[in-house]
Amino acid sequence: MKYISLLGATGSIGDQTLDVLRAHPEMFKLSAMSAGRNLEKAESIIREFKPELAAVISKEDASTLQNNCGSSTKIVYGSEGLREVAAFHKSDILVNAVMGSVGLLPTLEAIKEGKQIALANKETLVTAGHIVMEAAKKSGVSILPVDSEHSAIFQCLNGEDKKEAERLILTASGGSFRDRTREELKDVTVTEALNHPNWSMGAKITIDSATMMNKGLEVIEAHWLFSFDYTKIDVILHKESIIHSMVEFKDTSVIAHLGQPDMRVPIQYALSYPKRLEHSGGRRLNLWETGKLHFQEMDFSRFRCLEFAYEAGKTGGTMPAVLNAANEAAVEAFLQGQISFLQIEDLIHETMQAHSPVAHPALEALQEADRWARGFAVSLLNKGR
Repeated sequence: MKYISLLGATGSIGDQTLDVLRAHPEMFKLSAMSAGRNLEKAESIIREFKPELAAVISKEDASTLQNNCGSSTKIVYGSEGLREVAAFHKSDILVNAVMGSVGLLPTLEAIKEGKQIALANKETLVTAGHIVMEAAKKSGVSILPVDSEHSAIFQCLNGEDKKEAERLILTASGGSFRDRTREELKDVTVTEALNHPNWSMGAKITIDSATMMNKGLEVIEAHWLFSFDYTKIDVILHKESIIHSMVEFKDTSVIAHLGQPDMRVPIQYALSYPKRLEHSGGRRLNLWETGKLHFQEMDFSRFRCLEFAYEAGKTGGTMPAVLNAANEAAVEAFLQGQISFLQIEDLIHETMQAHSPVAHPALEALQEADRWARGFAVSLLNKGR
């Protein structure tokens, strides 16, 4: 039995992680969890899975949930509560499925306590990859990717000599607007942007997919997970999301990972590794039903956010943290109707242009860069950006 701490239990990845736990109650037990502001959903999860510990955002929410759920589950709150869940002494694995840079400190806390990390929170490695990977190495902790693309690369490299791999190839669906020109993006609505053709995801990550920032963050994440230079990480458009990613080796062989677009598969693999379990309810991949697979070279002038991510990754230091913070601020502004879809790119670019990166930053410098970038982006919004 593996005992699981789950950050972001009420979100999209959280939902699908709980599906995996339901399918394999003999293998996995939810021992601790965190939730956002959806108290009704959090209460439902607590009643079903009976974790010993749960965290919510505010003290008031914690009191409400404690009264509703009784004393069998201890309810904590705030950033301290999040870290308490991540490092819960009875848990073996932390599944980090929260959105945003809030996932960094709980991950570091769990690493310090020797927990295996199943990572769905891109921002942890994007903002502080050098710190996180060094901490994991020092503690002897494994960081197993939950993103379908990184799980695919991990599986393609499994059993291979990584030194013989020449190139990582991440596939991208292209998101909600993959077939539209930039001219056609000027007046798109939030509702249109949230209509992803292949995947069921939360609002923020769906917008990131439409701007291609999601893929940019994955490029930076892949750099840290697999120790590949950015010049050896490529992205191609693949509309069907059947090939999740590929690895090219020095003899020109390419190994690809294929499957239906179902996030429960990489989640389950991260939890069960090195074993594979039956996937109850999952559709098998029959290529004759798919018929054709399409691929297209990435156009950086069309998807500017991907170019920004490569630029931030290559610059290094505090720049990826600034990229991420500016993006979070810009996406929230778009979701709230404050800016247009294409202005997301403008806000990120202007914030990056104004930043003087610090090389080899400590955690405090990264946190300060994050705060600065959010403040600068808000100042641009207040000026009518």
